Amino acid sequence: MFGVLVNVATVLIGSTIGLLFRKMIPQNATDFVMKGIGLCTIYIGIDGALTGENTLITIISIAVGALIGELADLDKHLNHFAGKLEDRFKNKDGSGPSIAEGFVTASLVFCVGAMTIVGSLQSGLTGDHTMLITKATLDLVSSLIFAASLGVGVMMAAAFVLVFQGGIVLIAQAAAPFLTDYVIGEMTCVGSILIMALGMNIIGVTNFKVMNYLPAIFLPILLCTFM
Repeated sequence: MFGVLVNVATVLIGSTIGLLFRKMIPQNATDFVMKGIGLCTIYIGIDGALTGENTLITIISIAVGALIGELADLDKHLNHFAGKLEDRFKNKDGSGPSIAEGFVTASLVFCVGAMTIVGSLQSGLTGDHTMLITKATLDLVSSLIFAASLGVGVMMAAAFVLVFQGGIVLIAQAAAPFLTDYVIGEMTCVGSILIMALGMNIIGVTNFKVMNYLPAIFLPILLCTFM
């Protein structure tokens, strides 16, 4: 769990710096940088999606995962939780960015992607935290920019990072016999497609409910056994 804890710490540090200096950064500059991060997010997604070898597994995972996520309405539950945070911590005058938007956007950016999946799996399977620490360095910069633009909700996303990435580490330890390089590659491919969708949301092109697709990331564990 060392790599996960480092990642949580960098999100807290980066978002704290962003909140402290947000008034020194012009809003148009943060918006411009946010669009740039969105484009980089799309690129990371495209790069990771190329690790997949079986397109059919990806298609089935996305389709079935979306169905499961939509029936469970994970996006609604996450936004409901974020809304409670909003009611608890929002400014009395209603000014400033939405805490819910900051929490949801940052949580998904930090947790949905190839480095999250592969890094957490490596941490759980082999104790190698290198990729998670690399990701933590990137999240330090991202959380700073996000916090400057979206506010304190970004800092609260550190809790989601702990639960989500920590959960994958524990799952990896329990499911180690089934997590071959082939399975990890397919999981990475699916996760990378979701991070592409998230990048398009950030730049304002689409409005995917990315959270509802999240179960798709784990379906290759089952599908690769039979395909």
